[in-house]
Amino acid sequence: MYTRKVGLIVRHNFKSCLCVRHKSDLPTSQQGNYYDPDAIHENPLERCKRFIKRDINEMWKKANDPFDQYEDNKIFPKTVDILIVGGGVIGSSIAYWLQNKCRDGLTIAVVEKDLSVNKSIMSTQEYAKASSVLSCGGIRQQFSLKENIELSKFSAEFLRDIKDYLTIPEQQPPEINFNPSGYLFLATKNGVDTMLKNHQLQKELNANVELLSKDMMKTKFPWLNVDDIELGSLGTLNSGWFDPWSLLNALRNKAKSLGTYYVEGEVEDFGFKVDTSIVVEEDPNKEYEGINSVKVKLKDGETQQMVFGICIVAAGAESGNIAQMAKIGKGKGFLSTPLPIEPRKRFVYYYHSPKGPSMSPMVIDPSGIYFRPDSFDNHYICGKSPCDTEEPETVNLDVDHDFFEKEIWATLAHRVPAFEEAKVKSSWAGFYDYNWYDQNAVVGAHPSYFNLFFAAGFSGHGIQQAPAIGRAVMEMLTESGYNTIDLSRLGFGRLIAEQPLYEQNIV
Repeated sequence: MYTRKVGLIVRHNFKSCLCVRHKSDLPTSQQGNYYDPDAIHENPLERCKRFIKRDINEMWKKANDPFDQYEDNKIFPKTVDILIVGGGVIGSSIAYWLQNKCRDGLTIAVVEKDLSVNKSIMSTQEYAKASSVLSCGGIRQQFSLKENIELSKFSAEFLRDIKDYLTIPEQQPPEINFNPSGYLFLATKNGVDTMLKNHQLQKELNANVELLSKDMMKTKFPWLNVDDIELGSLGTLNSGWFDPWSLLNALRNKAKSLGTYYVEGEVEDFGFKVDTSIVVEEDPNKEYEGINSVKVKLKDGETQQMVFGICIVAAGAESGNIAQMAKIGKGKGFLSTPLPIEPRKRFVYYYHSPKGPSMSPMVIDPSGIYFRPDSFDNHYICGKSPCDTEEPETVNLDVDHDFFEKEIWATLAHRVPAFEEAKVKSSWAGFYDYNWYDQNAVVGAHPSYFNLFFAAGFSGHGIQQAPAIGRAVMEMLTESGYNTIDLSRLGFGRLIAEQPLYEQNIV
């Protein structure tokens, strides 16, 4: 199906999202003129190999060595086939799947700026501000969109078999401390119809969920006050939570063992280059200005250039800013539409309640408050997303300690009377990579560049979908499309066509 808008044609699938073509791809009579956007569906890696080959060769000729060394003899690759901006759980998953598929056939580099110290939150000194390791690590299948259900289903299977995927020879298998205690959504009378509709789709996709009546919940969870609750949705098999840092560390270490380069630095800008051999579908008479390099500021302040064939932006909450460096949201035509991703700060509170339930699923209250056990000695974590008008500033990761008292505690104690005695012992804050357009991920190519792709904007459920997203991006790049889970509807085209794809179950 085509969508026509202000003279543009946007096709809702990945293959025709690329709106630039090499002139040699066109019939002689059409070279330099407008042509059928479905004429060529070439593998993106092959396109980049053909288009960027001369730029890579020029760089190699200028360099005595294709690699530089910086702090502590770490390697800085000057030229790469694939650059991934962002080394959190999404970027590391993409690196793992691509490197595992192509092995020595691809040079892949991940640029990650956040390797700072924060010993108060985790034992490691790395990723102290990264959304991946500051999340609650929940995994569920109770979504309202087919894509999100399927992504989390595969990710659950991946986590179950993680030792088969991510074990490094002669090293201990990874352990992510998965706790399969389940996920319980609660609905009042006003939310019953939506829960029933979502449950029908979930069951059609063979999700492991079951509906619980008020009486069933009273029997199963006698510590839970359900007087004002009409229905519950309980995720059973493969639902619960895990250690986000352990997953990130396992993905990163496996990718590195396969040959991926991790560079500690910050992308400051893209390098642009006019290519007259490429035609722009939007305006065939316009010169194509592509991107083929980035400037990376290293920890010591030095700036280096890295030439790439393909760039994947998986920078979490910073992805919108990275996109602006590529003129996305600042140009004309397709470039006038921004990548609608920004950081949103969320607080997590760690508390003790001596009479609280010893075992519990992750519980999602109709108010948006969530809680789950964090150990077996009556310690828990909880949180809530504020309303749009009360979003906290994102200049730092300071915690608003009054937010618990004002917005959470009363509802928490109402839902679980034993939490009347709850005492907060510590807290932290993290960033959602929030898609303010429709709260769903943007995955796929940008129509103005043949070699720029996105995987960002997960709005809180990126940690649980990372394994599946990595596989999907690998398929998109190496197999010319999605072969397992079709994520075409999550592409950039929906932003241009102004067709939001809303997910109703955002926590």
